[in-house]
Amino acid sequence: MTLKKLTTATLLLASLGLFAGHAQANLTPQQSAAILKAYDGSDPAGFRQFLGKLAESDLAKADNLADTVKVYLANKPLSADQQNEINRLLGLYTRIKYGKAATETLRELVAIPTFQVEGVPQHENPEFLKIADKIKALAEGFGLAFRNVDNRVYEISLGDNDKEVVGIHAHADVVPVNPDNWKLEDGTRLDPFKVTLVGDRMYGRGTEDDKNGIVVALYALKVAKDEKLPLARQFKLLVDTTEETTGEAIPYYFARNPKPNYNLALDGGYPVVIAEKGYGTVMASFRRRPATGKGAEVTQLTGGLATNQIPSTSVATLLGDNPAALAEGLKKAGDDYVKRNGGDFTIDAKVAGKEVILTVTGVSAHSSEPESGVNPVARMLDFLNGLGDRVPLKHNHITDAARYAADNWGLDYLGKKLGVGFEDAFMGPLTASLTYVGLDQKALKLAVNLRIPKGKPIATIKDELADKLGTWARGSHTSVAFEYSLDEPMYRNPEGEWVKALLDVATQNLGLPHEFGTSAGATSVHDLPNGVQFGLAMPNVKYTGHNDNEFKTVEQFMLDLQIVSEMVARIGQMPKL
Repeated sequence: MTLKKLTTATLLLASLGLFAGHAQANLTPQQSAAILKAYDGSDPAGFRQFLGKLAESDLAKADNLADTVKVYLANKPLSADQQNEINRLLGLYTRIKYGKAATETLRELVAIPTFQVEGVPQHENPEFLKIADKIKALAEGFGLAFRNVDNRVYEISLGDNDKEVVGIHAHADVVPVNPDNWKLEDGTRLDPFKVTLVGDRMYGRGTEDDKNGIVVALYALKVAKDEKLPLARQFKLLVDTTEETTGEAIPYYFARNPKPNYNLALDGGYPVVIAEKGYGTVMASFRRRPATGKGAEVTQLTGGLATNQIPSTSVATLLGDNPAALAEGLKKAGDDYVKRNGGDFTIDAKVAGKEVILTVTGVSAHSSEPESGVNPVARMLDFLNGLGDRVPLKHNHITDAARYAADNWGLDYLGKKLGVGFEDAFMGPLTASLTYVGLDQKALKLAVNLRIPKGKPIATIKDELADKLGTWARGSHTSVAFEYSLDEPMYRNPEGEWVKALLDVATQNLGLPHEFGTSAGATSVHDLPNGVQFGLAMPNVKYTGHNDNEFKTVEQFMLDLQIVSEMVARIGQMPKL
């Protein structure tokens, strides 16, 4: 996901009428839990066999399910409420029947390191060819149709081609990793591309963003096919390969294929997210220049590996006449800086031969929810810029970048220091995070990642940024080139029976308020008709998708499998969306 602060918010009173009169399923999360406990470890031969045993149990009698199950097994017409109960039971059945198999499939997909390799187009990357073959084998083994569209999008379909289409969106690419940062507090080291179970947490890159989405959708479609559900529409699972990078794959696909009538991203938040902030980048480029002046020289700088990722560390390399004295001065200045700025990060300096390695350690986060992390890139640049006479530094392209960052962005992630901050009552504030640092033989590039709510025209925001940053560059006599890339936010009016049904499925299973949500993360449905996020992250829980030590809990993964399976059954069989 290029995701994600996830929140739920109450819509305007005028929208509340949308919630009236929707059919309810009678099973509560507690009743579902009782069924899961009773059938845990069982391996029902099929859904009807599962229902037959359930109908004879005390659970069915206590929950008044026996009559509904008997009507279904007799192939008699069901009321809307009864149909929803059957759909919920199908979700529970999928979890019971395929939970272990789905977990193993997730392990297999995570083991394929599908991150961007510099200089290699994604559709030519051997790892993407490998995951395409794996998904093809899974889909065809499940009796589903598979198409590899020029290795940009993998299409898995179920249903008749002449029916309206529901697109389910997930993505196979992941953000890069720094393996050195993948370790637990007790020192346990993790392999980012091997699912490691610690307690209820499945650690591994892609467990939350977004290979879990591919897996649960595949199994949901498998069950729908195996049980011969009378679908009123076709489903297409569209697996994107460039969601975390260029975003080119989905437009490429839709230039050659029709757009689905309805679109669901399993790459965002529960319960149903109808608004996504716009994605933006301000890229500042500082040409390399020889160091001038007196003091130590900063020769190298690292930050995030992607513009949508706040890393856990930022590392600078410095050269000085006396490395030991330089390290000691940086340590003292660092301790003071940490105390003055919250104390929730560390600064360390160590001698390494003739060099000093300066490390700022914060807390990694997805750049869409900067408040959930502690940004070491911003702190490194601000710290370097503020050293002054305590630790004199020669002036070069790295100190130019540090001054730019400190003067215009600072440690603030709301754009207030630059004077571009604003917020929307539903979608929340604009956020601005220093994320990516790239240093090559020609220049240092420093990215600020923006997440933009509705409320101000994109052209106005771009003009404000260009005016303020241009004024700073001229006033500071700094040679810097700026590139701006800003996307419109998405806001959807939540109309239609299908979004009411989605809201029912998610909120009833998860015990969430019956309210639509908003996200700071952009997904592949951002520009598609009738596009919403439908999970798979819980609101008000820190998203680990772009973090070091990314994980998905087993319980949440099982819930996702259960919920998406119920969703396919319910949306697929509704007379009208």
